[in-house]
Amino acid sequence: MAIFTGAGVAIITPFHEDGSVNYEKFAEHIEAQIAGGTDAIIVCGTTGEASTLTHEEHLEVIRFCVEQTAGRIPVIAGTGSNCTQTAVYLSQEAEKAGVDGVLVVTPYYNKATQKGLYEHFKIVAEAIHVPMILYNIPGRTGGVNILPETVVRLCREVPNIVGVKDATGNISQVAQLMSMTGEDVDLYSGNDDQVVPLLSLGGKGVISVLSNVAPRQTHDMCARFFAGDVAGSREIQLKAIPLCKALFCEVNPIPVKKAMNLMGLEAGPLRRPLTEMEEENAVKLEKAMKDFGIL
Repeated sequence: MAIFTGAGVAIITPFHEDGSVNYEKFAEHIEAQIAGGTDAIIVCGTTGEASTLTHEEHLEVIRFCVEQTAGRIPVIAGTGSNCTQTAVYLSQEAEKAGVDGVLVVTPYYNKATQKGLYEHFKIVAEAIHVPMILYNIPGRTGGVNILPETVVRLCREVPNIVGVKDATGNISQVAQLMSMTGEDVDLYSGNDDQVVPLLSLGGKGVISVLSNVAPRQTHDMCARFFAGDVAGSREIQLKAIPLCKALFCEVNPIPVKKAMNLMGLEAGPLRRPLTEMEEENAVKLEKAMKDFGIL
């Protein structure tokens, strides 16, 4: 049984101008996502700027999200680290907070071998009881790629490792993975411009940046596919492509926070080293949002 099926939002972390977490706005964003049909909330991931949160902030944001969501939809916490023991600590604390699962990114900077990746994920998973999703994103982890054989081995040998968020952009690798797995791996798209292709290969849904600004459309993209309306699902996917492109014309979450601020959702500033969006890109983003009908 998958932790969730459909569109999970990789939710932003809103900040005050002084850089502190804006919990009032965070509560509003959570409520807007639930009202918009989002199927799960993924908190403290890349989009949530987890890399610039202190451990104390990281865990407090997770706790707040669990409390605010109050069991209405699943909450999955980003708890990865390039230090195995730190990932264990964050995952254990997230479990105590009541999350429904954790999302653990490939260790970055260390450049582990496949053996090292296997041992890292196994150690973290065995330290907790909630389900764990692997997060494969070579563009953020020094090019380190969790190979299909390693994903399958982990999902088959470690009971609570249930799937993978694939942000490789490599459809051929995803197809190879799914050809090897049967029902052993819950696949989630990590790229908003590839949701329908991954669903067609057996994916369970998407962990989405787009959902921050278009929760209903992203939910419907998945729901229509699962209901057998592939043409309707594809229509939403293709219409969203220019907006997806604009949301990633600078490194995530710079554009999505800009988009939310343009919508009056008060996502607040970014933490350094991230900086505000270049004006020429902001103009393109605004046009894409208007064309998609959300601004």
